[in-house]
Amino acid sequence: MSKNKGGSKTFAALQNVGKTFMLPIALLPIAGLFLGVGASFTGASFIKMYHLQAILGPGTFLNSLLTIFNDCGSVIFNNLGLLFAVSVALGLAKSEKGVAALSALVGYFMMYATMTSAITNFGELERLKKIGGLLTNMLGFTNTMDTGVFGGIFIGLICVWLHNKYYKIKFPDAISFFGGTHFSPIAGALAGIVGGFLMAWLWPYIAMGISGLGYLIGKAGYVGTFFYAYVYRALIPFGLHHVFYLPFWQTAVGGTAHIAGKTVVGAQNIVFAQLAAGQHISWQAARYFAFEFPVMICGFPAAALAMYHCAKKNKRKDVKGLLLSSSLTSILTGITEPLEFTILFASPFLFWGIHCVLFAFSAVFVSLLKVGVGFTFSGGLLDMILYGILPGQARTNWMALIPIMIFYFALYYFVFRFAIQKFNLKTPGREDDDEEATLHTKQEYVDDKKSDNAVSTGSNNSDDAISATIVEGLGGKTNISTLEACATRLRVSVKDPSSVKKNLLKSTGAVGTVIHGTGVQVIYGTKVSTIGPEVEDYLGIEDE
Repeated sequence: MSKNKGGSKTFAALQNVGKTFMLPIALLPIAGLFLGVGASFTGASFIKMYHLQAILGPGTFLNSLLTIFNDCGSVIFNNLGLLFAVSVALGLAKSEKGVAALSALVGYFMMYATMTSAITNFGELERLKKIGGLLTNMLGFTNTMDTGVFGGIFIGLICVWLHNKYYKIKFPDAISFFGGTHFSPIAGALAGIVGGFLMAWLWPYIAMGISGLGYLIGKAGYVGTFFYAYVYRALIPFGLHHVFYLPFWQTAVGGTAHIAGKTVVGAQNIVFAQLAAGQHISWQAARYFAFEFPVMICGFPAAALAMYHCAKKNKRKDVKGLLLSSSLTSILTGITEPLEFTILFASPFLFWGIHCVLFAFSAVFVSLLKVGVGFTFSGGLLDMILYGILPGQARTNWMALIPIMIFYFALYYFVFRFAIQKFNLKTPGREDDDEEATLHTKQEYVDDKKSDNAVSTGSNNSDDAISATIVEGLGGKTNISTLEACATRLRVSVKDPSSVKKNLLKSTGAVGTVIHGTGVQVIYGTKVSTIGPEVEDYLGIEDE
């Protein structure tokens, strides 16, 4: 009994989380396209290798235009943590959502200000500079640490918890100005300071451990190759993958070679030195890159197709746009964050237990087939053409990628489809919102049409009447804890689920009502975009 009650509370608390994560995720495909195209065609190695200085060199019109695309895409990906912090606060705030978002914004900046200042003022800067890839510049801060999406979600959750707890707080008259919603940003600022000190102390130790792991993996042969790819991908949500891969790309951990009379260290440096010298590309160096192409070009689109086919038929139209645009971005540019974060937030098991494992096996396969394709930016089709196909089969063995890519399309599709259905994973389009099938009378059809017409009239009186009926159907104002409209439904948390009247809600045009514990979903389809604000306004009118 207590277990079911706990599960119900969890459902009620988290039913909005998926939607809030989708806010920044929906932005990533277009940002990824800008970033991928801009970075691929303005890379110094690409321009030099194909003697395109006159067309794409610095100062040319195309270079300037593509650089703008690159910068516009980069600003989104460089600040994903901030976007997720605000989105978490928006989604989980019980009321005064704008204030909650501001609190998370303040908390995020304060966390970075505290962390950056602590690094400098407590004498850690020189020591941390020795950990390659740890320190970076972002948000206007110099020599700070990128905590990735994890940092944003971390501070967002703390700030929204404080907001929900204290946004109605009352102080004595002398300081009453600082009470209520005015207190939320103050609480967010204090949370950011505490979180910044915590990150300044904890994050370097995590980074040092990851860096040390990288050195061990570099000496472990094919087993090391597997773990390199797994850890590299598993760290994406935490923003620590730079710390891990940088020694392989830029130091002797990734190999040493003598090219054109010079000693070159680091896998990426070796690959591009060999490309510039017209030599055969070392697969030992390229193995740290080539494994991405099968997954980015074929694996992710197949996973997206599996998620689409596993979505409920009435929801496929809703998820098609996100999955299709994200797949195209992955194929062309190798930007996979839209799909990876969708997978992660739908099911951590699907991300770390399945996707990262398949990703790691790709590294083993490209090593066994001695593929010599590298990249400057990411493992998309653009980089495969530039650094695999154009240099020629004799130098890169790029054709060996084709059977791996075909195999990975089938592998990702069937494994994802099996896992989603077997474990009932809540990937996009699989939310619990089906009601049991019933036969409907002609009078019900007429009543539905009447309610549809009432909703579309735009009359304030009819809008208020429908809103009042919806509130009554949810058990009355006092029974409603939170109410929010998403793409197709009202998501409501109620105090007493037994007070919800499905038939009354049906009379307002609802095509279904799902009750799971204290979480209620009232499904209206696309009409919810007008119904939701009207109900929220009606509840506000009652408050007055």
